[in-house]
Amino acid sequence: MHSQADVIQSLPSHLQPFVAIQDYAAYTPRDHAIWRFLLNQLSFSLRDSAHPTYFAGLEKTGIGFDAIPKIEHINQCLNKLDWRAVAVDGFLPPAVFMEFQAHRVLAIALNIRSYEHMLYTPAPDIIHESAGHAPFLIDIDYAEFLQRFGELGMKAIANQHDVDIYEAVRNLSIVKENVDSTEEQINKAQTLVETLQQKSVEPSEANLLARLHWWTVEYGLVGSLDDYRIFGAGLLSSLSESQGCVNNEVVTKHPLSLNAIRTSYDITIAQPQLFVTESCRHLSQVLEEYGRNMCCQRGGASALREARDAGSINTICYNSGLQVSGQLGKLLEDAVGNVIYFNTKGATQLAYQNQELPDHGRTHHADGFGSPVGKLRSMERCLSDYTVDELKQHNIEIDQTVTLNFLSGIQVVGVLRQIIRREQKNVVFNFDDCTVTDIDGEVLFSPSWGVYDMAIGHTIDSVFGGSADPVAYPLYEVQSNTVTIQQDYDQATREQFEWYQKLRILRDSGIQDTDLIEQISALEEADWLLRFEALEFIFSDKQYSVLADKLRNKLMLEKGEAATLISNGFAMLDG
Repeated sequence: MHSQADVIQSLPSHLQPFVAIQDYAAYTPRDHAIWRFLLNQLSFSLRDSAHPTYFAGLEKTGIGFDAIPKIEHINQCLNKLDWRAVAVDGFLPPAVFMEFQAHRVLAIALNIRSYEHMLYTPAPDIIHESAGHAPFLIDIDYAEFLQRFGELGMKAIANQHDVDIYEAVRNLSIVKENVDSTEEQINKAQTLVETLQQKSVEPSEANLLARLHWWTVEYGLVGSLDDYRIFGAGLLSSLSESQGCVNNEVVTKHPLSLNAIRTSYDITIAQPQLFVTESCRHLSQVLEEYGRNMCCQRGGASALREARDAGSINTICYNSGLQVSGQLGKLLEDAVGNVIYFNTKGATQLAYQNQELPDHGRTHHADGFGSPVGKLRSMERCLSDYTVDELKQHNIEIDQTVTLNFLSGIQVVGVLRQIIRREQKNVVFNFDDCTVTDIDGEVLFSPSWGVYDMAIGHTIDSVFGGSADPVAYPLYEVQSNTVTIQQDYDQATREQFEWYQKLRILRDSGIQDTDLIEQISALEEADWLLRFEALEFIFSDKQYSVLADKLRNKLMLEKGEAATLISNGFAMLDG
């Protein structure tokens, strides 16, 4: 099962809309040349600084140097590691990206960085996603760490500021990669990102976890402060940062600990500090230490308060197994901080084991949901644990008026119409003509409001980000309103592509054709990359030294980012 369609079909249905199809024919000859140049440059540049696993992993995960890899081929290799790969278009919502990872699926951006931004791009591209992330999956410990990160990341509670940052960064990456963008458009997009980053907002659980992901998976070093190697995908896929990060005077190194989450990051600039982990085991220990304190693991009143303050859609899990997904509103606590009642605002879902209960979706609970938490007086066990016959002994019976007095002082009085049970547990009581009041007599639910559905459980064991059943309650029904812009090339650029293709055919055939190289050298408006490929083709043959010098001299006239890339290229050829 290696075709893109097969892999997509095997994914959970709510993830499938985020997958794109890699149209391999859409890559231009120059795109393949960009891949070839950067992969060769990175391999040369990283020969002493990357962890040895990186080079072994490139081959074993289907990442070749000569052309952009096909997703199908990567899948053939990853399947042997019990992983899969899918193509995606640009940035994914962080929770979606993490869920792919949790399912052992590597999400690979289908586009490749532009000719104008070869040295660095803020946008995810196929170089970063495949050549950066895939190689280390051959290390079982690292692959398990990455999957565990996904499992925690998909449950992290995010806030609206996180969403705003995601949209702004995605937009900036698209604007910067679009050669038609004006300086005004770029500045506007950049200013929005900077404004949001400078906004004083308490970092959410998801944001703190994203920081840990950034300083490990993306920009991590492994070893000791005095002797380290690169394993972070962001460094491995960036010529500039992979070279600059080894300068200890420019980039400060710190030993990795959970304190790394106190350090924010800016995706648009080179990082001024990095963190060094001792091993994959160390990575997992730090991750689990953070996870142990996440709302999904600790539950209780503090987790509910965090979810309420985030103002996002989250899932509240009772000890009975019932799950309530919605935006948390009111929270009532007793004198020692135990949650005794909560409600949600707006569309809410009731689910069990991540499957929506029939007739308990967003339509039924369109205006919110509220329910007590805790045990009843004179009933030693949780209400969820009683059989139907045992409930009758406590005067809890279908089609009878039932009075439930909670230890907290909350009272529920109404005609019990239905008991929903799952796996021999009561999870929901359905009432008609129901009144719910707190210990002070405040009405929490009135008969005039309609049917009352009461969740059953005496503790909140977990609170996690998103909905319990995302198929029935999708949070990302419409992807970001910006998508990766496809470039429209003019006639002159398309003619350049033809020269790239001719040179590629020549290189693949192994036939020397000095006439073609002479023609490329004579082109007035030739891309520097095309000239470099021509130089590389004849460089080692001394009989073409005059032609090689001619090409080299023209390349040395280039300025800016191109000059940096060409200098790196010369170092590789001369080395």
